[in-house]
Amino acid sequence: MRRRGLAALLPILWLAIFFAFPFLLVARLSLSDSALAMPPYTPQIDWGQGLAGLSAFLAALDGETYARLAQDRLYLDAWLSSLRIAGTAAALLLLVGYPIAYGMARCPSRVRQVLVMAVILPFWTSFLIRIYAWIAILKPAGLLNAALGAVGLPRIDILNTEAAVLLGLVYAYLPFMVLPLYAVLDRQDDSLIEAAEDLGCTSMQAFWRVTFPLSLPGAAAGALLCFIPMAGEFVIPDLLGGSETLMLGRVIWTEFFANRDWPAASAVAIVLLATLVIPILLWERQQAKVLR
Repeated sequence: MRRRGLAALLPILWLAIFFAFPFLLVARLSLSDSALAMPPYTPQIDWGQGLAGLSAFLAALDGETYARLAQDRLYLDAWLSSLRIAGTAAALLLLVGYPIAYGMARCPSRVRQVLVMAVILPFWTSFLIRIYAWIAILKPAGLLNAALGAVGLPRIDILNTEAAVLLGLVYAYLPFMVLPLYAVLDRQDDSLIEAAEDLGCTSMQAFWRVTFPLSLPGAAAGALLCFIPMAGEFVIPDLLGGSETLMLGRVIWTEFFANRDWPAASAVAIVLLATLVIPILLWERQQAKVLR
């Protein structure tokens, strides 16, 4: 029992140091007020006064920043835009990633290893460099328009649009969708398909009645793995979306570095975290029902 307690202590300490403590700091900032000082927020704890200083600090915390967020349409538009873009990208990832994962799972074992390596290979290159490469492809004088002009098609201006952001998100997060789907599809028992076909199903009917329902946990896991970081994405909207694309990641960066409004940036981060916790809890609840 003592060894088990020590083993459980390590992940608890890890979560406390790298999640709980930073979260409390952000939550404390979100309840503070912006100030022209260093650091740019109030109140501060006066440890010289002991418990009286701590009591005064706690009494000065308030929810005015959250009230300001609720009254400013910019933050609501950024929140809705982030959810819409992340949801659209997750749906596109499922449409693109499912056929890839299904094809990988149906290949011979030696070919599967090569294909899995090909999916993971982009991670060996800097994320920032890969996104900058898309700028070279999508810019007005880039490779895409050069290829379109070579075959006599009209050029398209896609850079600095929401379409470019979706394209970048699908490219960057495709492995996070393919790998969970592949793991589920690869473990499926082929005898179930054979049994369905023996009972009169065509190959397509067997897929929709057997393969697809059994792969839904992998699809849900991949959608969550992609949706959660995409909702708070900053680099891709900033480089590919231009000023017209409004997402919470860019709002947090602007408030923190440009406006020096640390309480507002922290409050936006807390709202984003609270929003992303909801699908995680729903997923955990659904998994608990399945395990029963």
